[in-house]
Amino acid sequence: MKKPDEAFLRLLNIMEELREKCPWDKEQTFETLRNLTIEETYELADAILENDLENVKKELGDLLLHIVFYSKIASETNTFDITDVINQLCDKLVYRHPHVFGTTEVNDSDEVVKNWEQIKMSEKQGNKTVLSGVPKSLSALIKANRIQEKVRAVGFDWEERHQVWDKVSEEFEEVKREIEKGDSNRIEAEFGDLLFSVVNAARLYNIDPETALERTNKKFIKRFGYLESKTIKEGRSLKTMTLDEMNEIWEQAKAFDKP
Repeated sequence: MKKPDEAFLRLLNIMEELREKCPWDKEQTFETLRNLTIEETYELADAILENDLENVKKELGDLLLHIVFYSKIASETNTFDITDVINQLCDKLVYRHPHVFGTTEVNDSDEVVKNWEQIKMSEKQGNKTVLSGVPKSLSALIKANRIQEKVRAVGFDWEERHQVWDKVSEEFEEVKREIEKGDSNRIEAEFGDLLFSVVNAARLYNIDPETALERTNKKFIKRFGYLESKTIKEGRSLKTMTLDEMNEIWEQAKAFDKP
């Protein structure tokens, strides 16, 4: 087995060869790689949710390839190289962990997060806001969670987490009132507020809303797949079945999911 430094050097050498000799690799730019990187990230996320460690290893390798690829492209214009990327990361990790590499004391992970955000703000020298670091291209669900995590780190949060349920109930009632009025723009706005408050509740109870929703998506797909295959085996069509008939099979699918 190669040592980590030997394995990494081998990867860098392979990247050099590919960039020089492979027509496809020679054509790639930051822009052409961007969507592929997003795809690889989601594939890693899928493997993690499935607890498929073999694929986690594979997808981590694919992401590492992309990091090396971007760095190689940048090095060709003397912008930066992989050494700059690694050194900047190491410097940031040391600087943002004064409780490990300095004299700062913390009692728990919450204090670590608060210190992290405060240090990030000091690095920006007042030129950016608390929420300026939230990527614009994040999905709305993940973005809502990150926004709430960011503001929590500077003290903008509920004093007691159970208080969030009053807010969820309030937003739910507002949705119902707007539905009665029939203004689609206001209904959309209030649905957004309701979803934002539900994401907030999940965060307060240490639940990642993206993971929770994706697990439910997978569960629904599995159960609906059972419903479809069952009806096909019985020579029936979903289009001609009643909702009660479909629900009967749905309950069978749910029974298979129980531990």
